[in-house]
Amino acid sequence: MINKKYPDTRLNKYTKLAIIAGLIVIIDQITKAAILHFLPLHESVPVISGFFSLTHIHNQGGAFGFLADQSSVVRGIVFLLISGLAICLIFYFYAKTPKTHHFLTTGFAFVLGGATGNMIDRIRFGKVVDFLDFFIKELHWPAFNVADSAITTGMTIFVIHLLFNKLPE
Repeated sequence: MINKKYPDTRLNKYTKLAIIAGLIVIIDQITKAAILHFLPLHESVPVISGFFSLTHIHNQGGAFGFLADQSSVVRGIVFLLISGLAICLIFYFYAKTPKTHHFLTTGFAFVLGGATGNMIDRIRFGKVVDFLDFFIKELHWPAFNVADSAITTGMTIFVIHLLFNKLPE
């Protein structure tokens, strides 16, 4: 029964998906455009000395350089197929997730936004623009971007849900 005195003011589940994923794509693309415009390729600007820099890098491969040595045609086909499959899976899981699982649906929206942001780069440039560079002395974590951060956050939420079958509502 619908309570007319106290209607559900929460966003429609798919509106929430569109807003969160859309914001991630916008932030991702704006930050990448700024890096492309203001920081020459392979240049670095220290932010926290000895720990974090903004470094303009183009990643032709996947995570950790996966398939970077393959031809651009092979990379393009593989990564567009993987991105397309990931987006379809996110929509499937999202549709199956109850509206009451707000944290999990937010995680799926993060993954969708991140996958879309990186897919836009692959379509536009044939590679992904990375710029967040964390390191300690000579030990560098591979550079990444806002989309990668969103994917990692969303997948972490999903894995926690799978492991513990419960997340905060």
